[in-house]
Formats: sequence, C-alpha cells, structure tokens
Amino acid sequence: MHTCRHLIIGISLVLVSAMAIAEQTFSSDKADFRLDTVARNLEHPWSLAFLPDGSQLVTEREGRLRRIENGVLQEKPISGVPELVVSGQGGLLDVILHPDFESNHTLFLSYAHKVSRKGMTTRVARAKLDGNQLSDVEVIFEALPRGATSRHFAGRMEFDRDGNLYIAVGDRGEMDRAQATDDDAGGVHRLTTDGEPAPGNPFIDEPSVNDTFFTYGNRNIQGMTIHPETGEIWSHEHGPKGGDEINIIRAGNNYGWPDVTYGIDYSGVPITDKTTMEGVTDPLHYWDPSIAPSGMAFYTGNRFPQWQGDLFVGALKMRKLVRLKIENGEVREEEDLLEDLGERIRDVRMGPDGVLWLLTDHSNGKVYRILPAE
Repeated sequence: MHTCRHLIIGISLVLVSAMAIAEQTFSSDKADFRLDTVARNLEHPWSLAFLPDGSQLVTEREGRLRRIENGVLQEKPISGVPELVVSGQGGLLDVILHPDFESNHTLFLSYAHKVSRKGMTTRVARAKLDGNQLSDVEVIFEALPRGATSRHFAGRMEFDRDGNLYIAVGDRGEMDRAQATDDDAGGVHRLTTDGEPAPGNPFIDEPSVNDTFFTYGNRNIQGMTIHPETGEIWSHEHGPKGGDEINIIRAGNNYGWPDVTYGIDYSGVPITDKTTMEGVTDPLHYWDPSIAPSGMAFYTGNRFPQWQGDLFVGALKMRKLVRLKIENGEVREEEDLLEDLGERIRDVRMGPDGVLWLLTDHSNGKVYRILPAE
C-alpha cells in the first residue's frame, strides 16, 4: 500500500513539474517564449534528426537510437545499431540524414568503438532505415590511431551543399595529436557519402597528411551547423579551462590547439602564452570562463522573426542557451537564455516546424521545443 502511494506521489510530482515548465514563460531581449516538452526519460540524449514523415530520431549516448512519433517516444529502440562502446564521454553520438534520405532512406551515425588492447576511437557508419530497424550497416570512417582515453571523441557531423560529409574528431585528451596531420585526432574530416576523401580536400596531394583532413588544430568540436546564406560550415569547440571557441571551418586551416588558446590547463598551469600566432586561424568568438558549448543552430523560422539569422548555442557546464547576433563577422549581441531552467543543453536544432528544438543531457533527458509565449 505504501509503495503504491509513493508511486502515485512520484507520478504526481513529475506531472506537476511538467505542467510548471509548460506554463512558465521565459523572457529574452527580443521575444517571450515557453517550452513544450516533447519527450522525457531519455538516457543522456545526444543528437536529434527530423524525418520527412514528421517524426524524429534521437540518439542516446548509452547506445540506443529512438524514434518519436506524434509527440510520443516509442518504447522499443531501433534495432541494428552498430557495435559500440559506452565509456566516459563516448557512446552513440550524432545522427544525420543523407541529403537524399527521402529516396534512399540512408543515415549516418557517429559513435565510440573499442578493440581490446588497441583502445578506443571515433567511427562513422552508414545505414538504411527500414521501419524500426537499420540494415546495410557499413563503417565508412575510423579515426586512427586509437587511444587509451575515454575523452574528446567529438562526433558532430554536417553536410555541405555539395553533399560532402564533415566529421569532427577530438584530440582524445592528448593535446599534441591535434597538430599531427598524420593522426586523425583533433580535426575535421571531409568525406563523400561512400567514405572516400572528398574531391578538392586541401591536403589530398600531400603524402604526409591524411587525405580526409579538412582542418586541424581543433580540440573537441561539440557543435556543427551550416550557415543558411553562405553555406559555410560553422563549429564550436571546448577549450580547456576557458577558451571555448566558435570557428568557421575553412579548407586547410589550422585552428591552433594547443599552440594557441585562451584557456589554461585544468590544474591551473598555462598551456601556452599565445592566443594568436601566424598561420593560425583566430576564433570568431570565444568564452572565458568556459560554458562547455554543445549543439548549435541558426534560427531560420518564422515563429520568432526577431531571432531571424541568430545563432543559438547550448551550454553544458553553464546550463543555458546562448543567443548570438552576428553581423559582418562579429558578434553584435550575446544573450543568455533558460538559465532558470537549470538543464545541461546537449543539442540545439532548427526544426522544420519553424521553432528550435533542444536536448538535455541527463539520465532523464528531455526533448523540448521553444514556442512563442502567446
């Protein structure tokens, strides 16, 4: 009897909490808005993708690919996810649809993978989605060499307008690897959908550099998106203690880690005395202290015309959503949103319904939509 009473009380508290969030209005400098809870009880959700039929795919870091249909999280995960390892920051990471998904039903997953005695790495697999299962699963990219740490897998992916796939690989917590261009760690790789180096890659004719490299000197990219007007790929990455960066990903550029940084080591010891140097691309924007950015999207909808063209970035450590107005390559406005929510924001996506979607990084993670307050 007591167990039933406690269960009822627990369910009631969850419902009251959900109603409170739904009824709460948040204010920004430009617009008032509210949160709509689409789904809950996701175990550390990491990425979100929108299917043509109006449903959504969500990855859980613990290794499950889930579907949301008509606002209901389906209990049974999608089967056929490739073999992966859940360790530290690693697990099932990003999901992205092929540009021609409607005709070929193909998607891509990034994830951490382990081989005994050889260590862990970041992999990307291509697969076909058929109902509630994946088929024709094929690994198209594996970052080598493997490493012993369970940190900085990166894993964010994005397509450009030519259909090339950009894959971020972190430095794996071994900072010097980010400047070693015969080592896949610490950079962005550009591939065709078949896993081949994309034509025109900047180092494709240099024997000492891996052909898939597009940029290097990147510490741990956790957000990646395409600019709606220029078509350029934008990213942000974690600094150490300070020095989180927003960068525009351009062919052949060295983004400096660890030779230059606005951060210091977690121990408090300086990593370098340089914040810029010749041959290194300076960040468009940086945060010090760190906010631990994750997920990013440009707002391109019509539900919030005041936000049109603004860049939105989630924050894990600082538990907020950041709005940035960028003009002529400079940040003109920066506004912190959802600080009262107190949630670690893992992903930010521009939805086909004209509003932003958010994922929260918790053992009981949620999917939110940002809706106008009225």
